Amino acid sequence: MALIIDLKPSERVIIGSALITNDDTRTRLHIEGDAPILREKDIMREEDANTPCKRIYLTVQLMYLSNDPSTLHDIYFQQVREIQNAAPSTTLFFMPIGEHILNGNYYKALKEARNLMDHERELVANAS
Repeated sequence: MALIIDLKPSERVIIGSALITNDDTRTRLHIEGDAPILREKDIMREEDANTPCKRIYLTVQLMYLSNDPSTLHDIYFQQVREIQNAAPSTTLFFMPIGEHILNGNYYKALKEARNLMDHERELVANAS
């Protein structure tokens, strides 16, 4: 069964290694196959990865889009150690992310990383 994506005017989507930008009208795509797909709302740009947990999200995103995600595992686990040392409460969030990564479920890991970013926002808000 095909994945159906409705794109708003000018909305972008990554399919595989291609960035696709919609024109001025709504578009419906029917996608069949096994390529990684990210809608614009789920894409983290490098310049927006300005906190430790956003950098985790970016690294997991790069794993999801990569032909060889294992090349990023060392970077990811180093980032995890640094964050856990600074904020031990993040450990519970890293458990499901790491499990998905080790099982090759990078899209699920990416979705779990959103929860980590939410937790980071709460930590910062409570520290203020």
